[in-house]
Amino acid sequence: QLQASGGGLVQAGGSLRLSCAASGRSLSSYTMAWFRQAPGKEREFVAAIRWIATRTYYADSVNGRATISRDNAKNTMYLQMNSLKPEDTAVYYCGADGAAYSSNVYAEYEYDYWGQGTQVTVSS
Repeated sequence: QLQASGGGLVQAGGSLRLSCAASGRSLSSYTMAWFRQAPGKEREFVAAIRWIATRTYYADSVNGRATISRDNAKNTMYLQMNSLKPEDTAVYYCGADGAAYSSNVYAEYEYDYWGQGTQVTVSS
């Protein structure tokens, strides 16, 4: 089970750190990712991190403003978002891929387990 948290209301230019905590299983060997879904839009990729934590991936829209990380000892993944923009407003979901290797970290179908989402609202 994944539990996303850390969302909230923030002004443009502000920062938030989202967390995704896992229970019931260790995620240390899983590829994990953040996706987001804005009202009326499809869910889109934000960032991913392989279990070898030096490999990270970002959507162009957040590259340079977001940092994904993980603490395997705490079974938790994080997304630090800086310089937030109104277009970052969305429900943010964390996902975990149970496969031994994720061939396409950018694809929603790659992930087997999902958290319930946390709302991020950025005001202008």
